[in-house]
Amino acid sequence: MPLKKHFKGLLLIVLGGLLGFPVFSMTYYTMVRTSTPGFCASCHEIQPAVQEWRKSTHVNNGQGFVADCMDCHLPAPHETVNFFYTKTLHGIKDIAVHFFEGEYDRARNREKAYATFKNDRCLKCHRNLLYIPDKRGAMLAHRDVVNALPGREKRCVDCHRNLVHNMAQFYQYKQYKR
Repeated sequence: MPLKKHFKGLLLIVLGGLLGFPVFSMTYYTMVRTSTPGFCASCHEIQPAVQEWRKSTHVNNGQGFVADCMDCHLPAPHETVNFFYTKTLHGIKDIAVHFFEGEYDRARNREKAYATFKNDRCLKCHRNLLYIPDKRGAMLAHRDVVNALPGREKRCVDCHRNLVHNMAQFYQYKQYKR
């Protein structure tokens, strides 16, 4: 008798697991596959930006670290709901722009992107900005960003505007810059 009483609940749990796992897996797989620079470059409007990114220090640096599109243009993945929501919104926006806006205006869309950048996207990777040996000026400048007084906030892209998406003719290797 007790087994019969709980049978419906157990059946619903098993069915939920059997249906939920594949749906979750497909959603996760789709998010992972669409979060690569290769996927971003599949849109011809974005190809120049991906080519510029490939030449930047966000790919070519002495540390061997690569920051890809998702790292800068989306919230941190551990903010799961915000990440999925923002990623979906970006995708819908990009498709709408492609089909309904006519000619893609790179300069205007670049300014729109810069307007949405928040410091936390940069600080995901650039964490230790207040200790930069031999660069006192940089430490002081970053202190004003990390510990900004109310009303005097600055954004990383105010000073570091053309690090990634610029029309570089050659690959910029940070270790060879003077």
